[in-house]
Amino acid sequence: MTDLNIKKYLSEVIGTFAIVFCGTGSIVINGESGGIITHVGIAITFGLIVTTMIYALGDVSGAHFNPAVSIAFTIAGKFSLKHLLSYIFSQVIGAVLASLLLKMLFPDDQFLGATLPNGPDFQSFVLELILTFFLMLVIMNVAHGAKEKGMFAGLAIGFVVLLEAMFAGPISGASMNPARSIGPALVSGHLEHLWIYLLAPVLGASLGVMVWKYLSAPKN
Repeated sequence: MTDLNIKKYLSEVIGTFAIVFCGTGSIVINGESGGIITHVGIAITFGLIVTTMIYALGDVSGAHFNPAVSIAFTIAGKFSLKHLLSYIFSQVIGAVLASLLLKMLFPDDQFLGATLPNGPDFQSFVLELILTFFLMLVIMNVAHGAKEKGMFAGLAIGFVVLLEAMFAGPISGASMNPARSIGPALVSGHLEHLWIYLLAPVLGASLGVMVWKYLSAPKN
């Protein structure tokens, strides 16, 4: 394993840790403080931490921080298959470490910001699939191409996360990220709905890449 690869994997650990620690931490602290952060504040927290981590670590690892994104990049031919499992492992490790720290800080919290459907499983599954589809479509269109467009990638992606968390969070949790859901689910022990947040984001991101490929194909 080269030093460059170690830096990439560590970047994915740190970035995913930050997203889960701050994002799910805002959910935990909102409960501890009697709702002072509010749902809007939680959505903003997720959007801001995603944006800042993209700008902080994007040049190191590409700032995936999400197994669904890594898988979709691989399908798109933008990421090497040989690094895929290491990226996913790094992302899950970062998420679990964040949830373990939150558990240590708030031992009485039952869910630790876990994503749980507020309604039928199918409803949340469809929401997560569509949310991740839109997210991946934006990622593919702003993360590649002109330098000027790339400079705004962090803002565009962060705003999508904020927007989707704002309106869909109360129903599905607006995970869009298997690692974000795995961390609190494993540490809290609430694994009963985890399959939704593993499968739907991967399918949604993969569909997003397929649509991006079709839309960006050269005209005959």
